[in-house]
Amino acid sequence: MRPDPKLSDLPLRPELVGEEPYGAPQLDVPVRLNVNENPYPPGPAVVADLLAATAAVAKEVNRYPDREATALREALAGYLNSRHPGSALTAERVWAANGSNEVMTQLCQAFAGPGRKVLAFAPTYSMYPEYARNTHSQYLVAPRASDYSVDPAVAADAIAEHRPSIVLVASPNNPTGTTTALSAIRRIVCGTDAIVVVDEAYQEFARRPELSAVTLLGEFGNLVVSRTMSKAFAFAGGRLGYLAAAPAIVDACRIVRLPYHLSAQTQALAEVALAHADEMLAQVDKLRRVRDDLLLRLPKLGVEVIDSDANFCLFGPFNDRHHIWQRLLDRGVLVRETGPAGWLRVTAGTPEEAGAFYAALGEVLKEVR
Repeated sequence: MRPDPKLSDLPLRPELVGEEPYGAPQLDVPVRLNVNENPYPPGPAVVADLLAATAAVAKEVNRYPDREATALREALAGYLNSRHPGSALTAERVWAANGSNEVMTQLCQAFAGPGRKVLAFAPTYSMYPEYARNTHSQYLVAPRASDYSVDPAVAADAIAEHRPSIVLVASPNNPTGTTTALSAIRRIVCGTDAIVVVDEAYQEFARRPELSAVTLLGEFGNLVVSRTMSKAFAFAGGRLGYLAAAPAIVDACRIVRLPYHLSAQTQALAEVALAHADEMLAQVDKLRRVRDDLLLRLPKLGVEVIDSDANFCLFGPFNDRHHIWQRLLDRGVLVRETGPAGWLRVTAGTPEEAGAFYAALGEVLKEVR
């Protein structure tokens, strides 16, 4: 083989041939509303504590971190218990990893794999098929209802037909922002021995954040609730995802995790963020208001919008969504091409960012009509 081979020259796994790396465009534009980030950075007090924690960890950077992340898991359990009283979670029932992406990958490594199936409900998060692909699992989808929730009867039929090892339910769903009722989740979990993962990456933005699948964990040993600190916690750069489940499921993730998968820095910074949870989450109400304003303003501009419980909205449909995306980008506003054909997704940013988005979209729609 030549010294500088092309990708096509390498003995790539067949299912990876022709694939592109996942990721939204990272462009330096004035208004970035494409990856559902929290636009508000931490305040001075939090930054000071983050710096102090970083300095403390740096003094022992020659040592491996706590591979069990025990203190962090205790803090995560405390956070969930504070938001969902009665949950009685402990560190043994919580697991943490480098973003919810690694949490999901570890679950697939532990419970899916060759000869096993992962079932999701489309349209949904575009990384789900990649988790399955990367773990040699078969990925299957059943359709969501017309309101983009998950119909438990449809789920039951799909589970009976495909007999998956893992069932994925995103609620609020990405990219639609719709929530699946706890009653529906309970019926799904009751009807299967598969591992049912409720992906609550955007739960803190919901109108009723207390209505979480975390409250069902005491009833079902095959239920997993996945969360992230990237969104509501404004901790996207910290890369911390976590799950709550029965201790045996946590132990399964411990079997497949890489040694020392969470750096000492990540653990320390996440613990600081959790200690300042009220301040880190203080902007969530502002972002809910921006989200709700999007739901009202977009129809007045002449486009449809899907009701959302997350920090984003899906709007459209457009005959050529890429053309609309590009015209918005030309005006310094970056949104996301994702979801059902013809639709675009916009993140709820600051009021100023939302204003720039409305102005740009209004101009674009006038030009194309």
